Amino acid sequence: MNRKFWLAFAAYVLPTFPLGFFWHLSTFAENYRQLAMYREDVIIPMGLSSMVVQGLIFAWIYPRLFSTAKDQWLVSALKFGLIFGTLAWSFLVLPVAAKYNMTSVSSFMLLETGFTILQYAVVSPLIALANRGSSPALT
Repeated sequence: MNRKFWLAFAAYVLPTFPLGFFWHLSTFAENYRQLAMYREDVIIPMGLSSMVVQGLIFAWIYPRLFSTAKDQWLVSALKFGLIFGTLAWSFLVLPVAAKYNMTSVSSFMLLETGFTILQYAVVSPLIALANRGSSPALT
């Protein structure tokens, strides 16, 4: 694992944690409370652990799936964001809305869709920039 791997890891985890914290536990905390679906005392280390695992996977997989050519970083960032943002949304929004009791499915979906878009709008270009100029993608 090289420097670009750790930069890509940091490019995911460092913005995702504060974004998630402030979005869920501060900015829209009352909206989430009104949904009546989450525990009162969230277990922050579990959420952070999830982000660490995701960051490790994304840092490893990015240069294997996307171009790291300097002139392709923006296109690669857009592709990464569309693919993995959509995948995250399909894992974290749709099944939760389908399975959990909540006062408003549409409010939950709106909140979490907004968060997913913001998260990947922030981390995708950062991960692409961290990988810019490394070995080309294998695909």
